[in-house]
Amino acid sequence: MKKIKIVLLFALALFAGNAAAQNIRTGLEALKSQNFKVLEGKRVGLITNPTGFDNNLKSTVDVLFEAKNVQLVALFGPEHGVRGDVHAGDKVDNMNDPKTGLPVYSLYGKTRKATPEMLKDIDVLVYDIQDIGSRSFTYISTMGLAMEAAAENNIEFVVLDRPNPLGGEKIEGNLAEEGFISFVSQFKIPYIYGLTCGELAVMLNEENMLGKKCKLTIVKMEGWKRDMTFEQTALQWVPSSPHIPQPISAIAYPISGILGELGYMSIGVGYTIPFQMFAAEWIEAEKLAERMNSYNLPGLIFRPMHVKPFYSVGVGKNLQGVQVHVMDYKKAALSDVQFWVMQAVAELWPDKAVFANASEGRFRMFDQVSGSDQIRIRFSQRNRFEDIKEYWYKDVESFRKLSKKYHLYN
Repeated sequence: MKKIKIVLLFALALFAGNAAAQNIRTGLEALKSQNFKVLEGKRVGLITNPTGFDNNLKSTVDVLFEAKNVQLVALFGPEHGVRGDVHAGDKVDNMNDPKTGLPVYSLYGKTRKATPEMLKDIDVLVYDIQDIGSRSFTYISTMGLAMEAAAENNIEFVVLDRPNPLGGEKIEGNLAEEGFISFVSQFKIPYIYGLTCGELAVMLNEENMLGKKCKLTIVKMEGWKRDMTFEQTALQWVPSSPHIPQPISAIAYPISGILGELGYMSIGVGYTIPFQMFAAEWIEAEKLAERMNSYNLPGLIFRPMHVKPFYSVGVGKNLQGVQVHVMDYKKAALSDVQFWVMQAVAELWPDKAVFANASEGRFRMFDQVSGSDQIRIRFSQRNRFEDIKEYWYKDVESFRKLSKKYHLYN
């Protein structure tokens, strides 16, 4: 009888998950249900990667290529490539897709913006990529530059919308500032911006954040709510890059990614929990965990750990540090964590204070990802988070008010 109950409970849980998944339709699923009407009779260029797929895990490339009333003529590859076969930071080359034979143009090689030559036989550009909700992740930069190219070449731009895995309510970080605009901070938005890519596209277009407005269409999701984390959507996750293998990786990315730009300590890239940890040879795990937990950061617990990274920072060395456990997502201020770690290090091991030890050659990248040099300059004076907190959050409420105008979902 006990076994039957367990089986029934498992079946009910599985059914509940499947039911939830059926209640969330991504932009691609909505497009299919509309019989691809917005693309009918047009020559289509598709910007996508492995995160573009339907509810049966079929690639958006193949869905559009096989649709009888869609003329897919070209593919465009962001960082990591259309089929996800390029490592982070490596250039993507122009090629032909081995499955469809279509030309694949690189948007992460010699050019990061589609050229008139690439677009000459295209009527509409379609964007279908799973974002992770942090400004420094390059896919939104690709989207914005592609929107500019579409406007300049008088072609339409369509976004097949997908969930923001951080939800639509969390906003953290200052706006990217003049002098620090780059491919990892392409737009003047906060570090965590609380919008889907469709909503962001509308805002970029309407607020004149691009060189020229494009003719924009958003194919909305159905069933998504702003307070949903990715797990609550019950949708499948495909790694959006090699170091974002699971939804928790998207949540962890803003926890440590800015500090990670300094190459100063391991943040789990090169180990099994990318972005979820902080470790170095000179750290004592118990001491760091105790100090981090003494700050009583809402929704977070820090667990002491010992690791030996397989590659990247600290490869092959015995490191000690902490793993960050998000216990209450809604209460947790994600991006603050790395600054508290920097403070704890300076308190416990003053001779290891981050900006006195990290390579100055990495400071520029840290500033670009931060969107300003003020975070580094202000923090380095006393190594205290309180010295940058006001600056880090100074734009949040004004951006929340502005971005709310472009919400497509409740």
